[in-house]
Amino acid sequence: MPGIVVMGAQWGDEGKGKATDQLGDRVDYCVRYSGGNNAGHTIVVNGEKYALHLLPSGILNPGVTPVIGNGVVIDLDVLYAEMDGLRERGAEFQHPLISANAHLITTYHQTLDKVTERFLGKAKIGTTGRGVGPAYADKINRIGIRVQDLFDESILRRKVEAALDQKNHLLLKVYNRRAIEPDEVADHLLGYAERLRPYVIDCSRVLNDALDLGKVVLFEGAQAHHLDVDHGTYPYVTSSNPTAAGACVGSGVGPTRIDRVIGIAKAYTTRVGEGPMPTELHDASGEWLRQAGAEFGTTTGRPRRCGWFDALVVESAAKANGFTDIFLTKLDTLTGLEKIPVCVAYEVDGERVDVMPMTQTDFHHAKPIYEELDGWTEDITGVRNFADFPKTTQAYVNRLEELCGARISGIGVGPGREQAVMINDLL
Repeated sequence: MPGIVVMGAQWGDEGKGKATDQLGDRVDYCVRYSGGNNAGHTIVVNGEKYALHLLPSGILNPGVTPVIGNGVVIDLDVLYAEMDGLRERGAEFQHPLISANAHLITTYHQTLDKVTERFLGKAKIGTTGRGVGPAYADKINRIGIRVQDLFDESILRRKVEAALDQKNHLLLKVYNRRAIEPDEVADHLLGYAERLRPYVIDCSRVLNDALDLGKVVLFEGAQAHHLDVDHGTYPYVTSSNPTAAGACVGSGVGPTRIDRVIGIAKAYTTRVGEGPMPTELHDASGEWLRQAGAEFGTTTGRPRRCGWFDALVVESAAKANGFTDIFLTKLDTLTGLEKIPVCVAYEVDGERVDVMPMTQTDFHHAKPIYEELDGWTEDITGVRNFADFPKTTQAYVNRLEELCGARISGIGVGPGREQAVMINDLL
């Protein structure tokens, strides 16, 4: 049985939660492998909307074992607040299994995230201020705090003290902030130790054993390809690897265990935060897309930047990640448009470019070249078979498939779990 990666093909907010949820009733394990609570995945079940930040999106499907992999950075306050919130609403789910090697976000990571972003001024990245970047920085600097450290108090206290020894100098002398007491941080983290202990696992062994037994394991990435720290629009990226390869690193399985890679692409383009976006609209059309698609950040509430579908962006992600399938979301948002522009190339310094430029300089200067496709006025939110779409809707989907270089196997036509058109089986 397959290992399946579900990941974003643009700049996040594509609807990965909906696509993951579509597969949930046939999946045994749902694994978050990257990011932290800077992600926001929205799913709608029986008319109820749920916004998830750390929990895997498949968690609300009965029988699914949720897992948080070693590639995730975890804010324990957020994790348990999220679970408590679901329980208060009557949702039933299993407590997630958590990798012993996952790193923890502390109060000092959050403090540093906020003050450093403010000091960047015009050069700001657009961070959510949740402490995700500083936690990953500590991981790379080998001064991070891991889940397993909660079970050895002496080690935990030494690690927190060592990390704050340098950070307090920054807070006091550079940012004019108060020093953070190591014992405050350690005591707060230790308060979760016994609550966590029954759920901490050797993630690599658990998942590989599951695959050996023929279980279906779904790997869910946060953010998206073009926010990947190595392959995205650096430096306007996240601090981890949401790419398909990141699923292996962030969970402890080998690349031969991955059978399908499903890229999630919105039927138009959005982005939150800073960075280049060639098809961004600064006019009434952009505002229309924002309002029609309710394009406001799940995590931050910030208005998303909106623009027409950029086929070069998605084609680049499809090639780098080896998409076997694309799940196209929010197609219903485009209903009512007479013509729908699609970016099929760029103009860079007077030259036509048919693939995403290699350098950031060229991408910043890229001007979209559009092809206009016919729109539709019919309500498609009730459609469940591709043949029942209006002909112009079918033509739009077929043209995007041709431009992106990967088959479109599923289409979202509304926020509900049932509002999807499946063309090919994703399993």
